Amino acid sequence: MSEFALVYRNGGEKMSPDEMQAHLKHCLDWFKDLLDRGIIKDPGVPLGPSGSVVVGRQGVVRDGPFAEAKDVISGFTLVQVKDIAEAIEIAKSCPVALTGGSVEVRPVEACS
Repeated sequence: MSEFALVYRNGGEKMSPDEMQAHLKHCLDWFKDLLDRGIIKDPGVPLGPSGSVVVGRQGVVRDGPFAEAKDVISGFTLVQVKDIAEAIEIAKSCPVALTGGSVEVRPVEACS
C-alpha cells in the first residue's frame, strides 16, 4: 500500500444556496464512503481562503493566498491505496472536480 495526498483546489464556480447545500451533501457522502472503505489515512483539514506567504531566505512575508485567485488550495486528505492509478480514480470521483475545481494527486514521501 502507498500513501497519496489529495490536494483540493477550488474552482470558484458560483452556486446558489440550494446548489451549495447539495454540493456539500455530495462531498460529505463521498468522504464517508472513503472512510467506510478504510481508504482515508488522515482526513486532513479544510484551509481558510487567506493567510500569509513567507518567501525566500530573507523571510519576506506577503499577504495571500487570496480567495480571488484561481488556484487556491482549500484542503487535503491522505489516502492509503494500492498505487497512483487507484488514487487517481478516487480523485476523479471527488465532488470538488464537478464544480470547476481540481484534485491534485501527490505521492507522500517517507521521511528518513
